[in-house]
Amino acid sequence: MTIIDGPALALSAPVNLRDLGGIPIDGGVLRTGLAIRTDDLALVTEEAADELVAAGLTAIIDLRSADEVAISGRGPFGSRPVAYHHLALMANVGDSMRTQLPFTHESMGESYVAMVETAAPQLVTALNVVAHAPGATAFHCAAGRDRTGVLAAMLLLALGADDEDIVIDYARTDENMPAIMRRTQGVMGPLLARLGFDEERLRASLPDGPMEVSMRILLGTLRARYGDPLTPLRDAGLSADTVARLRARALAA
Repeated sequence: MTIIDGPALALSAPVNLRDLGGIPIDGGVLRTGLAIRTDDLALVTEEAADELVAAGLTAIIDLRSADEVAISGRGPFGSRPVAYHHLALMANVGDSMRTQLPFTHESMGESYVAMVETAAPQLVTALNVVAHAPGATAFHCAAGRDRTGVLAAMLLLALGADDEDIVIDYARTDENMPAIMRRTQGVMGPLLARLGFDEERLRASLPDGPMEVSMRILLGTLRARYGDPLTPLRDAGLSADTVARLRARALAA
């Protein structure tokens, strides 16, 4: 369902979707069919939605802000038997973007640290959803890069993945960015205009070079600041039982 009236949004298959299965974790390898990271699921076609449900998707975690959700709602998943959890990691996209200007991989990495520290309760809730959903959980923001990358990192840390494997997964989005930008334009264009940003100038300001720098900053800063990078989440209620359940589900055949 689209909440705000206006031109129909173009629907398309995700261009940055991947199952986290195959990543080495404590005790083995993360199985497929547990956690899927992706770009905006509110924009998927009816066919793509049906394929995901048929493959075992039972829960969606929407990390977008309320402003973003107001434009596209849940899309085709609004009429399918999939649990929906709206856990915004940014209260206001515009304010968050302004703190990162000018955009650099370093400023993005610093914003990820702030996200973990300020949105730890939402991240804890998200991990509990993954731990308890009866099937696969998909989580997404707009591009499936920043907010989605932060949740993926927290999940993989809880599962005992090495930092380098977390960085490798995050960096896989790099090659998908041109397609992501085209796919999300119908939502992000109106949103950026409403927030007072010049979309063309903003997109032109995105940094070149390896994007893995941002994830290395997140992981390195959390380790330097806390020792255990999951400390902000543990302080917000991430329990040993939830971590144990995640690890058991991740390794189960």
